[in-house]
Amino acid sequence: MRILGLDVGDKKIGVAVSDELGVTAQGIGVIIRQDLNQDLKKIEELIKQYNIGKVIVGLPRNMNGTLGPQGDSVKKFGEALKKDSGIELGYWDERLTTVEAERSLIDADISRRKRKNVIDKVAAVLILQGYLNYRSHVDTE
Repeated sequence: MRILGLDVGDKKIGVAVSDELGVTAQGIGVIIRQDLNQDLKKIEELIKQYNIGKVIVGLPRNMNGTLGPQGDSVKKFGEALKKDSGIELGYWDERLTTVEAERSLIDADISRRKRKNVIDKVAAVLILQGYLNYRSHVDTE
């Protein structure tokens, strides 16, 4: 079963997908946000295309662990996706994933212009890979 990872922002949604075994995450693109119905339709197309069994949505939390306005917005998006598609859905704490994505792209000497185009996809990979690593660790205990 493949798992879809999403980094949901106000303007873009970074998208990553796991391999069949659920070991590694790969970035597959960025969805430019239009409206809720169009965004959900594009994600549902990806769910069908990649035979997705579960979606993990990055949940932005404040540094003290509470949810702010962006976290509330992402939860509303996730609930709409779950209701619309019927897919199993989970959340993953995404604190600092965008910072980590930016740092890794800078370390790879990616230009500012190119970073802007791929940072959401890289953040989605980090969210999904974090979840996959956690799941594999829990499953082996």
